[in-house]
Amino acid sequence: MGTMPRRKDIPPWVKVPEDLRDPEVLQVQTALLEAMFGPGGSRIPYIEQVSRAMLELKVLESSNLTEVVVYGNYLYKLRTKWMLQSMAERHRLRQERGMLRLEDAMSALELGL
Repeated sequence: MGTMPRRKDIPPWVKVPEDLRDPEVLQVQTALLEAMFGPGGSRIPYIEQVSRAMLELKVLESSNLTEVVVYGNYLYKLRTKWMLQSMAERHRLRQERGMLRLEDAMSALELGL
């Protein structure tokens, strides 16, 4: 059994203590957090409400990763974890495509095309 979250504003749809046990955990690149959750995490309350889950972010020391901990009913937390993994992958791919376009543009400039 994991530790209970320290959050004081537990959403009303999360049942205490049963929904706070055995959270789902995923790791996300810290650079993708703003794209996923908005500036300063402004979209987190909306994501929690729509997914009927509670999220907690934990920055991992000496790493460029952040742990996203998902609490809630078993099915809701699995669905939320899947959704967040999909969002992270989508943003990572968009970022990667942007870098490839930048590299192509830089190459074109170097070649004088």
